[in-house]
Amino acid sequence: MALTMFAPARYGVRCGAIILLSVGLVACGSIDSSSRRIASAITPYKIDVVQGNFISKEQVDALKPGMGRQQVKEILGTPLVMPIFHSDRWEYIFTLKRPNIEQQTRKLTVFFKDDVLDRFEGDEMPTEAEFVSSLASKASKNKVPNLEATPDQLKRFPAKPDAPTASDAGNAATSAPLPASYPPLEAQK
Repeated sequence: MALTMFAPARYGVRCGAIILLSVGLVACGSIDSSSRRIASAITPYKIDVVQGNFISKEQVDALKPGMGRQQVKEILGTPLVMPIFHSDRWEYIFTLKRPNIEQQTRKLTVFFKDDVLDRFEGDEMPTEAEFVSSLASKASKNKVPNLEATPDQLKRFPAKPDAPTASDAGNAATSAPLPASYPPLEAQK
């Protein structure tokens, strides 16, 4: 025997299902708009991406024509690109990607002739101090509070009269007699 529902019960179940579906769709729409507001307020942490070799002005100034490949490698490090078809050329490329700041890219090309440095050309390189200060400028957004109390602030907290001073502690240490012997460090057997 099949179980059948009465017509009014089926009508009630249909109405209930339609109402639940409508409420669910409305809730999804409001969740979507509120989640957009939350997502715009909360941003994920983005890291600085450093690629390649940082070459400073001091390193470029140390390069002299006539240096061997090994000497150049000791000053600048291993090149990022050593073209197969241009073995007389090394490419040094440095890229720094930071969130909300324009990407920095610097290039230096070193040319060799008969395995000795012939010439080099590329972008103007910053000094090491300039590069470090450009990195630190992002990190120091918050103002460091002044940790020094003014004389007026110190007056609100009077010193306790019974607290020993440094000179009292020095006098007490010199006036106390030293023991004639000390207990042994290890247990006697």
